[in-house]
Amino acid sequence: MSDATVEIEVIASLLDFPAADWDSCACPEVADGGAAFDPFTTHRFLSALEQSGSVGAGTGWQPQYLIARLGGTLIGVAPMYAKSHSQGEYIFDHNWAHAYERAGGRYYPKLQIAVPFTPATGRRLLVKPEFAQRAQAALIQGAVQLAANNDVSSLHMTFCTEDEVQAGVQMGLMARASQQFHWFNSGYRSFDDFLMSLSSRKRKNIRKEREQANAFGGTIRALTGDQIQPEHWDAFWQFYQDTGARKWGTPYLTRKFFDIVQENMREDVILVLAERGGIPIAGALNFIGRKALFGRYWGCSEDYACLHFELCYYRAIELAIERGFERVEAGAQGQHKLARGYLPVNTHSLHWVGDKGFSDAIERYLIAEREAIEQDIEVLTDYGPFKKSHVEEHE
Repeated sequence: MSDATVEIEVIASLLDFPAADWDSCACPEVADGGAAFDPFTTHRFLSALEQSGSVGAGTGWQPQYLIARLGGTLIGVAPMYAKSHSQGEYIFDHNWAHAYERAGGRYYPKLQIAVPFTPATGRRLLVKPEFAQRAQAALIQGAVQLAANNDVSSLHMTFCTEDEVQAGVQMGLMARASQQFHWFNSGYRSFDDFLMSLSSRKRKNIRKEREQANAFGGTIRALTGDQIQPEHWDAFWQFYQDTGARKWGTPYLTRKFFDIVQENMREDVILVLAERGGIPIAGALNFIGRKALFGRYWGCSEDYACLHFELCYYRAIELAIERGFERVEAGAQGQHKLARGYLPVNTHSLHWVGDKGFSDAIERYLIAEREAIEQDIEVLTDYGPFKKSHVEEHE
């Protein structure tokens, strides 16, 4: 497969692919010594998924990484997987699969350009800036050609950037809009400063929730780097298993994944733990980006009023203000986040379906869906917790 002299290769594992080469495409900004914009597309994160057995044989996520070279020079990469189900994606196509199969087609396997189990927006076509347009086009063309050559039903690229959507649409892919809730930092000096941007009723409600949460009879700590010890991961694994069993049936990540994070990524995470008598009873795991804090997993062994809101949302806001982050991304869905200072935003995905008739039907559906989501975001923003003047500043 090629685009002029751009050659596309597919590799089945990152474990033997040089980390520096992958990261030269995924996060060239770290050359200045700072953090990656997106911790989830780094070699260390994606290889941790592989090494831990969270992706690979038996998981329904079979790595098929795309590598683009121009005259032997690496210019772009993309995390792609062959999928045998639609779990762990957070942009749902289950109805598409059912309709496709009712019509006599075989929807799985499909190809997915994504970070497994991670509903966080970021570049999916990891291209070097000096080759951006050419490498993007080559990776898209290569992925579509791979799907067509192997007679798979479809190709999906989820939680991609607006720039990637524009490039994909120009090459014939279909754009889909979804919705999340993010918190934005308007230069707040403290959590109280943030509260003053809210309406009086919402401000009082948040203060009341925080009082209830912090009355659970213990302490809350935010740990990062060497502050995190193996026993903290032991506790968090129990929390994660409980949440995963209730939400997904089977937790997506293996226990080994968290051991690898401790070994290779402990500077990239903040673990917020609630402890009673020195024993963790609840926790929230956040990943650190250059400009954002990404809330990923939560769980508990004891239930207390509003403790989930405190650990996942309010402590994340405090950490973002303290560290000067621009935003907090608190994961997929959740209109309950609106009352807690998180605003609705668009998230994006791209889709290619080989069957022309089915593709046309999906495209009509996506047009109606985009219109509905745009209206929903407008209404939710208008009814959000902020004072009117604050909302107008962000429109």
